[in-house]
Amino acid sequence: MPPTTADNPSDHADNTPQRRREKKKLLAAAVRSLLQLRELGKMTSADVKAVARTLRVHERTVWRRLEKAQALGTADLPARPRFTITDDIRIKLAYHYGNIKAVHREMLHEADDEGDVPGLSTLHRAVKRDLPPGDLAGLREGIPAARAHDPHLRRPPTRRNEEWEGDHKQAPVLVWAQGRLVKPWVTWFCDCHTGMIMGWAVTPHYPHRASILAALRACILTDEVHGPAGGLPRRIRIDRGKDFLSRAVSEAMGVFSVQVDVLPPYTPHLKGSIENLNRAATSMFFSALPRYTRTQKLDARRRAGDKDPALTFEAFVDLFAQWVRTRNAQHRMQGSGDLTPLEVWLDDDTPLREPPLKDLNVFLLEEERSTRIIHGHGIRWQNRDYVAAWMTGRTGTPVRIRHQPHHPRTIEVFDAHTDQHLGSAHLADEASEEEIRAVYEARDERVRRLRRDLAEAKRRRRRRFQAVTQAEPARQAGTMTRTQAAAELARPRRSPAGDTEVPAGYMPRRVTPSTRWAIPQPADTQENPATP
Repeated sequence: MPPTTADNPSDHADNTPQRRREKKKLLAAAVRSLLQLRELGKMTSADVKAVARTLRVHERTVWRRLEKAQALGTADLPARPRFTITDDIRIKLAYHYGNIKAVHREMLHEADDEGDVPGLSTLHRAVKRDLPPGDLAGLREGIPAARAHDPHLRRPPTRRNEEWEGDHKQAPVLVWAQGRLVKPWVTWFCDCHTGMIMGWAVTPHYPHRASILAALRACILTDEVHGPAGGLPRRIRIDRGKDFLSRAVSEAMGVFSVQVDVLPPYTPHLKGSIENLNRAATSMFFSALPRYTRTQKLDARRRAGDKDPALTFEAFVDLFAQWVRTRNAQHRMQGSGDLTPLEVWLDDDTPLREPPLKDLNVFLLEEERSTRIIHGHGIRWQNRDYVAAWMTGRTGTPVRIRHQPHHPRTIEVFDAHTDQHLGSAHLADEASEEEIRAVYEARDERVRRLRRDLAEAKRRRRRRFQAVTQAEPARQAGTMTRTQAAAELARPRRSPAGDTEVPAGYMPRRVTPSTRWAIPQPADTQENPATP
């Protein structure tokens, strides 16, 4: 007789549900083998004993399963009837946001006999058994939560500059810029094959097409400041942001034969390289800076480090540039053979496609469609004058302007007939920092005053209602009783002059009537008009 669990305490692991399920599968396979031996006439009792000894079951158990399999024609036991999740229960789960107990309560309310409804534990087991975690998350929180449980396949390996991905990332850090605390935005692109951060641009406000053009310029250049990685990509994946889809960006990439793949909305998993880079920047860099906005909460309002001095915008950009260089040159990636992005880039011998610098000046700037004329004060554009030393002797020359959006300090000037790049022109009358700061302070003060006025108006419009403890109509707070209303109406009022009392309910005239007005007269006056 095989040893029992009591005889060998080390066999307690055989009594776990998982081990019992595995033993049933092994027993079914052994019974199928014994049936084949029986059909061939070669099965003996020694074979049955060997199976029982191997699976640690009684010999009679093997004989019973063998006879049952002979009768049913299969070694698999028929499935036991059990409760399963139906489409109606799935809809109930979605209605109650995944609350299984609420679904069970509704099932009890709808059932005629409580015996027809499974127990709460049975319902929990059925949900866990029949619904994948992604379906349950989707019924609770929606489609994005369900997609978090889906596997995302890796793209096939490519070469450097084959695929880029770009995105905006708001840094969860407060920095000082122009006398105010802001959370800067980073616009950057990465190479999907090497993991190299190709280029970036930082703005203290929400990014725009100028940020994208500046970042693309930094990505393509291979000089001492921006290199060694650079060149034109074959394809760029971006989201559906209107700044990415602007005319300036599409023209800049289209003229260099760069394919732009615009992803469907709400699909960040389709550009996983740049999304992983966003998360890595948060955990590896932003979280270590002062005034990180996601630190631990001390109570409902305060967070750790709220009183720390914030970095200036210049210091933040300098630290960010150092982190990018360090990550490109020192961060080792396990998926790339424990190499750094720079080492992977240098090991790839794919030739780079580098456009001439003059083409970058042309196509990574936005063009002003109209033609301008160089006059005595320079070039007039957007009610501003731009001057440069090279304009000497060129008065009356028609030119075209290219500029970086939202950066009107400098423009690039081209000949209107030959498209030759003449040079850069700078703003002639540029306001000082003190004047710009005074304008910003005046704007802020106006905004604060408007906010105070709007808040006061909102407070006056707000109606307060009495709290109730049972079902009844809503009653506005501060309502009068009938006695109070009658007393208010019966109270005599003073005339506007303050010398006589007027009867209750009478409203004296506050404006002297015009002679053309038809003024109603009392009833006794109308009946006896001759009465003095």
